[in-house]
Amino acid sequence: MSARLAIRPAERRDAAELAVLVDVASHGFASWLWYGAVINGTTDTALERGRAKMREDEPGAWRSAVLAEWDGEVAGTSIAYDLDDSVHEIVAPHPVIEPLLALQRKVVGNRFIDSLGVYKHHRGKGIGRALLEREIDMADGPVSLITESHNETAQNLYRMNGFAEAERIEAVPLSENSKRHEWVLLTRNVA
Repeated sequence: MSARLAIRPAERRDAAELAVLVDVASHGFASWLWYGAVINGTTDTALERGRAKMREDEPGAWRSAVLAEWDGEVAGTSIAYDLDDSVHEIVAPHPVIEPLLALQRKVVGNRFIDSLGVYKHHRGKGIGRALLEREIDMADGPVSLITESHNETAQNLYRMNGFAEAERIEAVPLSENSKRHEWVLLTRNVA
């Protein structure tokens, strides 16, 4: 039996899986943000907060997501939506978010890939590329995304698919011991 890749729209019931994959895609940044709900007593764990966020009807949650399945097992996700002017009204809930919002504000009108992640044991099978191609196909115009400057594997994938660096900005460290990096805004213009 040969392995098969299927991409399907996410459903609200996929929220827990989406939360884990968003955390994988963000290298733990999402769970760091979600941990605030633990500190204020709203949830018991960061992933519980992530699951609640993924169940919302807002852009960047389940309605904006697709799941990649490899032989019936969830293997990855992409979450994307059209960035509109409302991004100018968002107040960063924490200083670490401000550089990301600053970059997003530069690409209003573009399709924005908020998250693209594949479980480690499924990497190297073309799943990330398939998810990226799907998001490109869904766009009516330019497509943008933000990644970390040290994530060379992702940057290579994006460049091979027509993305070019538009700008970069220094990331606000999560702690004194955090690895320093920049956020890199990449955009693919209409072919």
